[in-house]
Amino acid sequence: MIKIGTALFEACEELERERGISKDILISSLCDAMVAAYKKHMRVKDAANIEAILDESSGEIGVFSTKTVVESVEEGEEDTQISIGEAKEIDEDVEVGDEVKIEVTPEQFGRIAAQSAKQVITQRIREAERNLVLNEFLEKKGTLTTGIIQRVENRNVIVNIGKTDAIMPQKEQIPGEYYKPGNRIRVFVLNVKETTRLPQVIVSHAHAEIVRELFELEVPEIEDGIVEIKSISREAGYRTKIAVWSNDPEVDSVGACIGPRGSRIQTIVSELKNEKIDIVRYSEDPVEYIVNALSPARVVSVDILADDEYSHEAMVVVPDDQLSLAIGREGQNVRLAHKLTGWKIDIKSVSQMEKAEAANFQNYEEQPEEDYEDDVQNDELQEEIEEEMNQQALDEEDLPQNEDTTEDEASEE
Repeated sequence: MIKIGTALFEACEELERERGISKDILISSLCDAMVAAYKKHMRVKDAANIEAILDESSGEIGVFSTKTVVESVEEGEEDTQISIGEAKEIDEDVEVGDEVKIEVTPEQFGRIAAQSAKQVITQRIREAERNLVLNEFLEKKGTLTTGIIQRVENRNVIVNIGKTDAIMPQKEQIPGEYYKPGNRIRVFVLNVKETTRLPQVIVSHAHAEIVRELFELEVPEIEDGIVEIKSISREAGYRTKIAVWSNDPEVDSVGACIGPRGSRIQTIVSELKNEKIDIVRYSEDPVEYIVNALSPARVVSVDILADDEYSHEAMVVVPDDQLSLAIGREGQNVRLAHKLTGWKIDIKSVSQMEKAEAANFQNYEEQPEEDYEDDVQNDELQEEIEEEMNQQALDEEDLPQNEDTTEDEASEE
């Protein structure tokens, strides 16, 4: 047996506290390292009956070979069998068929075992850390977490979120936001990629689900299921539209999200660095839903152009002074309304619709002069044909009907 003392166990307990790696994993790694070192030292590849045993009470570790007790050892089975006589010297109570453990720790084995143990334990610690991080953040995928900004590298923001550093790519950052190292930040765990080292965690500060999580934290009715978030569309740093619906007729979904004197929505806006938020009342009626989604613009009418499994299109008419508001800066308002409702929305002002309708009416009412003359000539020709046919019918009625009968009667006389 090799004396290792209590320092090893203290180190294992410290690793368990600091990194969350189980003490049992470290001890089993040490035992596996001892077995690997023994095989290398003895130059044997297959030794299934060899194991390392660690005695925590005495602080000693050794390599043991498990052998089966037999009457007489068969030739070539010396490594796996032991005679009953030899076994009795180790344990007087053994019988044929029992198994006994015999220590086979080589002399001067401590240095060799230490080198091998160092490599194996280091590898096992890395594997254990990787698995811990992977399992932890696979569970956190799709949720919000809080981290501390570490640094900015190649336009990527490195955020420490506990046991690992996560990467926030540029496309997942809020435009114009300054990410100062040391500041706390709430991020959305977007993806977890498994690598040969620690898993790579991708986080986002611009994801729409951040708004959902903030509303669930600030609005008790949403957490209780009374108010339901139907859809969210967001352009991070600028504007967000969120559609809400109340399952209780006595609870106003929009009012619940705004809170008393706007306290709830103000907290969320502050968390999002004064990003504008439009709370939209959801409706099963697409016309009403589209009208609500285009707020704060006023809508005159909504015409459904297509509503099937392939497309959803609508024509929206707004007052002339509301056209720019309905479209929004660089089309932002109508674009967010489209993402929120899932409908393709075409917006026109009242004057634009009147001009379009007048142009269509003129196209239907006005005909070219040549077409008009052709129609007149066709009408006159048709009248002449009808008169001629009527005259022929009258002439046929004036002809004698019984000429043949009169001639026969005259010849008989």
